[in-house]
Amino acid sequence: MTGPAPLIASLLCTALPLAAAPLEVRVADAAGKPIAGVVVFVESPEARSAIRPVAGTEIAQVGKQFVPPVTIVPVGSAINFPNRDTVRHHVYSFSPVKPFEIKLYVGTPASPVVFDKPGIAVLGCNIHDNMVAWVVIVDTPYYGQTGADGKLTLPNLPTGNYRLRTWHAGLPVGAAPSDQALVMGSGAQQAAVTLAGLRP
Repeated sequence: MTGPAPLIASLLCTALPLAAAPLEVRVADAAGKPIAGVVVFVESPEARSAIRPVAGTEIAQVGKQFVPPVTIVPVGSAINFPNRDTVRHHVYSFSPVKPFEIKLYVGTPASPVVFDKPGIAVLGCNIHDNMVAWVVIVDTPYYGQTGADGKLTLPNLPTGNYRLRTWHAGLPVGAAPSDQALVMGSGAQQAAVTLAGLRP
């Protein structure tokens, strides 16, 4: 006679969290020099199901520049665009992933812009042609940017199979993030990426 024990054991197994460990990613150019400011993210079907939009993200206009120049957000996140200059700005993007415009304004627009598709949106200002910024919208909760040493550590990456992707604003316009396979085990792991073709 079969009792409830097998069912209980099955439920316990499905409830247990996956093991997680740190992943250190090192990004360098073709000469081996570390690259700072590289966007790093890892994708998988399981990562996609764990996405939660983030709140409170801002891309400000300060000194006729976007601050910060590169912003990473998970799909579904909203971004505010406060104008902290004494002149008006007209913020826009023609990128297919998120076309929008906020016409001449000061202060902070009442409605933030929701970035609801993965990809890279290039931002500009219709008044100041030298202003440019990028929003990298990712389909994963595991992301960040490399420091001055070209390294980024994702502290709690669950075990599994991923695509490790990297991108930098110095790549040619329209360039897709680089892509390589990553198998994450139960212990700390390192991955090296060579990113060539950056503009000086």
